[in-house]
Amino acid sequence: MISCIQVNLSDARDQYVNGEYWRASESYRELYRDTPREQQAMRAVISFEMGEVNRKLNRSSRALTSYKNAIRFNYPDTLMYLYYAKMLHREGEYGLAIEAYNDFLNLSAGNLLAINGIKGAKLARVWNERPTRYKVEGVNVFNTGRSEFSPFLAQNDEVIYFTSSGEDASGEERSYVTGMKYNDIFTSKKNYKGEWQNPEPLKSDINSEFDEGTPSITTDGRNMFYTVSYADTEQSTRPEIYISRRINGVWTQGIPFEINNKDSLSIFAHPSISPTGRYLYFVSDMPGGYGGKDIWRASLSSSFTVISFENLGPEINSPGDEMFPYLRDDNRFYFSSDGHPGMGGLDLFTALYDETTSGWQVENMKSPINSSQDDFGIVFERNAEKGYLSSNRNDVRGYDHIYSFEYLSAKINVEGFAVDHDDEFVGGVSVSVVGSNGLQHNLITNSKGEYQFEAERDVSYILMASADGFLNKKQTLHTSAKEIDTVYYVDFELIPYNKPVVLENIFYDFDSATLSPESEASLDELVTLLNEHPEIHIELSANTDRFGDEKYNNSLSARRAQTVANYLSLNGVDGSRLKAVGYGKSNPKVVNKSLAGRYDFLEEGDILSEKFIEKLTPEQQEISDQLNRRTDFMVLNPKENILMKSDSPK
Repeated sequence: MISCIQVNLSDARDQYVNGEYWRASESYRELYRDTPREQQAMRAVISFEMGEVNRKLNRSSRALTSYKNAIRFNYPDTLMYLYYAKMLHREGEYGLAIEAYNDFLNLSAGNLLAINGIKGAKLARVWNERPTRYKVEGVNVFNTGRSEFSPFLAQNDEVIYFTSSGEDASGEERSYVTGMKYNDIFTSKKNYKGEWQNPEPLKSDINSEFDEGTPSITTDGRNMFYTVSYADTEQSTRPEIYISRRINGVWTQGIPFEINNKDSLSIFAHPSISPTGRYLYFVSDMPGGYGGKDIWRASLSSSFTVISFENLGPEINSPGDEMFPYLRDDNRFYFSSDGHPGMGGLDLFTALYDETTSGWQVENMKSPINSSQDDFGIVFERNAEKGYLSSNRNDVRGYDHIYSFEYLSAKINVEGFAVDHDDEFVGGVSVSVVGSNGLQHNLITNSKGEYQFEAERDVSYILMASADGFLNKKQTLHTSAKEIDTVYYVDFELIPYNKPVVLENIFYDFDSATLSPESEASLDELVTLLNEHPEIHIELSANTDRFGDEKYNNSLSARRAQTVANYLSLNGVDGSRLKAVGYGKSNPKVVNKSLAGRYDFLEEGDILSEKFIEKLTPEQQEISDQLNRRTDFMVLNPKENILMKSDSPK
């Protein structure tokens, strides 16, 4: 039995070495099932190697189980603890992953992959709690029950190319690497409504019975670089880069694109041509790298021959794998890495070349662009912060799918309403908006007195409300520079003319015309109003309740009105604009809609005369008397209100 197992183990190992991961996974699973429990050493070997295969297949949950078993059976491999930590990381078990990375560092101090793993696991928690403003969604029209990845937009974003192992891929053979059909390049076009149509295999001799994918097309649409990987059961497959020309609207059969004619053993894959055609970025494991697969750059001639090539250096490349570069312009590109601090698996990064320092500034794109699984193969629409990416998130089989993404700018809304001094909504009010960003807008309030508009961050606005029968009212607003959804409320309380307006919170000492200090705030608001409208004159009137001698009340109310006028004069208001009148108890309050809604014993239109009040309960009488004791002002001679040019932001 043992010799039989050893022979089968040898076969599984050959499959693994040749990159036939799916085939090897089936072999290892059968071996583990057939190995007696008491043969723990053999089970440890099979568990570890089965974990390696499942890790290569992106089956992180299965790999995690296999590594757990290998650890339980005391398999003697230090790196196993690193892989175990990475699988915990991929499964989003960040706390356990940090513990496992630390356990590995106790065995291999200073290992950069483990150090970056701990950093990434800690950052991932923060990034999940505070995601960026990207919205990521699956694109059902592209995705099948198999794998789709590496989208590329062409023809003014009207056509999308991507790699797929769906059932419509050519050939009938199944890949020993993935267990699925070999990858082909597929395309989809938009209809007249801008909707993507069902994808089809690229109509070209490019697609064969083996793997083709990761297309990148020159800006003029005439040349396509892509990856080809032929199956070979005798040795490990070696991806190569091919180039195809577009002639008469058809892509010709590709030919190998030679980068390094002195290297026949290294892989060359994932090409990405720059918009100018000057550079081709690609992935290789050739000597001179920093570990795993690295991103390299080739300088090209006008005829697309390689002049020179270089490794992009340790700012981009890590001891892990860096893959799937995408050139947005000659100074900015995107790539995926499992070696830099990230959320787990491959994370998407942006790299911007700084000419001042002659170095790359690398930044993780964070959640939700990145997940704990593999995120890679990004492409942007022209001049937009949206596009498509590949990810195997939410797929326990490890299959990749295409997702759309879009950066959602902060929504800054300004809304409010216009009311009169009795809190009645005023419809038909013109609200003019002038912004420091050049915005000029005119809004009209609806029947409920409401208006709204979308604003921008860090902008100053002046808003002017105007309506027939009311004074203009100006408000200012400066929106925050922070990129968060915000609603600003800017309401207008409009002052009518030829209609009394109650001055709230005006208090006098008992049986006196002396103002109490609590009255100053309300009177200061009136000073501001008069300064804003130097063209108006107002009448100030004081009223008393029903008690006391009429002559005395007339005198007291007149003195109180004059006291208010004096206060305004002392605060800079020209006395000629003020008329002080005392009405005593001869001008009882007329109940408006607002008061009727506040007090259930009053109805709109009621006049709080002495006769009316005497019919009320003592408590209701006290309220009515208090309403009669008031100080009003009324605009007498308004002029046309104009939004002055000087009100506009400079």
